[in-house]
Amino acid sequence: MNSGKKKVFICITKSDWGGAQKYVFDIAKGIPKDTFDVHVLFGGNGELKKKLQEEKIKTIELENSQRDVSTKKEFGLLFELYRIFKKEKPDIIHLNSSKMGFVGALVGRIVGIKKIIFTAHGWAFNEDRNCISKKIFKAIHILTIIMSHKTIVVSEALKKQIPEKFRGKIVVIKNGISDINFIDKNIAREKISGDNFIHQDAKWVGTISELHKNKGLEYMIRAVSETIGNVAFVVIGEGEERKNLENLIKKFGAENKIFLVGKINEASKYLRAFDVFTLTSTTEAFPYVLLEAGLASLPIIASDVGGIPEIIENKKTGILIEPKNPNEIKEKIEDILKNIEKYRSFGTNLREKILSDFTKEKMMENLLEIYNS
Repeated sequence: MNSGKKKVFICITKSDWGGAQKYVFDIAKGIPKDTFDVHVLFGGNGELKKKLQEEKIKTIELENSQRDVSTKKEFGLLFELYRIFKKEKPDIIHLNSSKMGFVGALVGRIVGIKKIIFTAHGWAFNEDRNCISKKIFKAIHILTIIMSHKTIVVSEALKKQIPEKFRGKIVVIKNGISDINFIDKNIAREKISGDNFIHQDAKWVGTISELHKNKGLEYMIRAVSETIGNVAFVVIGEGEERKNLENLIKKFGAENKIFLVGKINEASKYLRAFDVFTLTSTTEAFPYVLLEAGLASLPIIASDVGGIPEIIENKKTGILIEPKNPNEIKEKIEDILKNIEKYRSFGTNLREKILSDFTKEKMMENLLEIYNS
């Protein structure tokens, strides 16, 4: 019996693993079970589902929840959520991702949910879209904020992008993480290298990233293909841009220098395989992967976009660069590799900042204030 407990439904569009899914998993695991009855709702059969089941967290799979736009599926999701919310009567629904936010908030209002919370992990209008699409997505986000009782954004940058008259319903709660049990550098390199024959004595410049246009990997490939010295660029991750990136690597004749090694489970544990970490995205909110790389004390090169400057202080805890600028990326990589001891201090500074300011405990404390208000 769950008498006296608040029933919380944490909802997300897809269960494929990424920053938003990590957030959902962390809060579902961290919410006190003596006062809350937690369920996670999602579409698909991804890694989030597996991790939740391992922790024995209750789940509800959504047949009509998917990332791609489909009118039939959107209405299917609306009616599916209506049936579930009407039957289960959750006290709180906590919505994640743009589509789930809008549809879930609408259904929540129709059903009369007492508390509707929406976490924005990024705004869709920041992505590379045409002008009309950006305006439509901005309107959808504003409607979601209006329908929700409280909207959480993960960076100050995201809050500033919403018109001031709607900001009263928005609170900033930055992502937080726990310390990571990193794998030894040599063992991590052997695991990552596999059949890729990456030179073990090279300087490894690496990233953990979805192979998506927003991640700016094409600019890293252009930069590394021209970088002087024994350098290997290693990308852990998978995605829809693989073929295009492989073609670009071949175009620059960099097959022996740039390696797309695919997905590796618990990839953050292998971060100390890298000498330098990069995140050259064209848009970001508040990326977990920078927190993870910071805990590994790595020198970091990252784009000066979104919430990244709220993590990286230029020339103190890392290097910020202009997005879409291969020449600057190349210049910074070569400078770090020539002065590696100097830049390692940046990684040490960032680790101290993360352990102080961006902990999972602090994130959960701020979130539970909203749940209990």
